[in-house]
Amino acid sequence: MHTFKIIFILSTFVSSLLFGNSSYSQAIKEKKIYPMGKLIHTKHCAALDAKKYGNYDVLLRDIQEKHICSKLSAKHSEALAIYLWDKKNSVEDIPKITVTKEDKCPVCGMYLHYYPNWVARITYSKEEVYSFDGIKDMLKFYFNNEKGIKSVWVQDYYTLRTLDAKKAFYVIGSDVLGPMGNELIAFATLKSAKNFSLEHKGKKVFPFNKLTEKMVRSIE
Repeated sequence: MHTFKIIFILSTFVSSLLFGNSSYSQAIKEKKIYPMGKLIHTKHCAALDAKKYGNYDVLLRDIQEKHICSKLSAKHSEALAIYLWDKKNSVEDIPKITVTKEDKCPVCGMYLHYYPNWVARITYSKEEVYSFDGIKDMLKFYFNNEKGIKSVWVQDYYTLRTLDAKKAFYVIGSDVLGPMGNELIAFATLKSAKNFSLEHKGKKVFPFNKLTEKMVRSIE
């Protein structure tokens, strides 16, 4: 009996390590989280569609608070949310932003190939494409050239995955500098943005629709 209690406590502890946050390695996701999330989705809420959600945090909140997939434990709720969100993005994955040695930022003139992990991009309906050395310069251009925009892309700071800029979250005032000094740092989820902000002395976190030209101009 004593041995059983020890095993139970250890298993609970390991479980909390695996599911205490959403920053898991791909190996853990594929071996443990995805199978669990898929099973829950298939058996209990096959109609739940992650495509209706603009970001991971809202999906997880609805699963936990609205019980749209029966009453799940925190661990099972997170496994379901991660499985559905990653499955959604694997289908709608945006290609990585690439640049040539000749590409320059139209705002500051910097050659972009020196800083590939910071590049942001705006595409217009007439197939005009502009790439920038960072989100700050991209937004300076954006606020003065909004007409005819087809898409706006940024890169997640941690994963380097290309994100729809209008669905991302941005940390302002952190101690992480970009190619042009102080910079807005982008993340796919609010949780990631808040964690980064705590670790790197960020001042505020904003969704795209709360960013203003005045705010961007103040980041120098």
